[in-house]
Amino acid sequence: MSQTILEAKNITKHFVDPVRVKVLSDINFKINKGEFVSLTGRSGCGKSTLLYVLSTMDTDYEGDLLIDQELMPKSNESVLAKIRNEKIGFVFQFHYLLNEFNVLENVMLPGLKLNKYSKAEVEQRAMEKLNILGIGHLALKKANHVSGGEKQRVAIARALINDPHIIMGDEPTGNLDKKNSDMVFDIFSQLAADYNQTLLIVTHDPSFAERTHRIIKMEDGKIIN
Repeated sequence: MSQTILEAKNITKHFVDPVRVKVLSDINFKINKGEFVSLTGRSGCGKSTLLYVLSTMDTDYEGDLLIDQELMPKSNESVLAKIRNEKIGFVFQFHYLLNEFNVLENVMLPGLKLNKYSKAEVEQRAMEKLNILGIGHLALKKANHVSGGEKQRVAIARALINDPHIIMGDEPTGNLDKKNSDMVFDIFSQLAADYNQTLLIVTHDPSFAERTHRIIKMEDGKIIN
C-alpha cells in the first residue's frame, strides 16, 4: 500500500475584503510517496492560495491538512515553521538566492537552520545535492555569477537539503526558456523516479503538466478532475 505524504480533507477558505468570498471550496485529494503531481488551472482559480494552505504558510482555513499522515496545527507558528523546514522543500518562480553567498552556502542555509546536523555534515549533504543536479563544480561561485537555469538548479538543491517529504513548486519554470524548463522538468522526473521524491508543482505550462504522473485541475476554487 502506498504511503500518503499529503492529504487535504474538505479544505475551504474565505477572503474577507470587505465582503466574505469563498476562494477554496471543499478541496479533497491525496498525494502518495514518489508521485510527481501538477496543479493547474487559469489565473485566479485558487492554485497559489491552495499551495499556501498546503505548505502551512496560511492557516486561516476550514478542514484538515495532513503531512506524512500527521494533522497540521493551525495556531502554533513555531511548530509549523519547524515542519516547513524539515518536511517541505520549496522551489519558486524566482530562485531567491542570496548574492553575497556562494552556491554551496545558499544550499546549506535551510540545513543549518534545521540544526539537526553539524556544519561539516550539512556542507557534505549540500555537495551531494549539487552533484546529483550536475552543478557541483559551481559550489564556490557567487550566486550572482551563475546562469538563470543554473540558479534554479541551485534552488532545487536547496529545497532538497533536508530530505523533505514533499517538494512544492510555484511556477518553477515560469521564468525560464524552453531549454531550461525542460531541464527542470527532467530533474523533477529523476527525483521522483530515482529517489522516490514526492513533488507537487503549480504550473501554467500544459506541456509540463501533461508529462507529470497526475494533473489536479482547478476552476473557481474547486478541483474539477
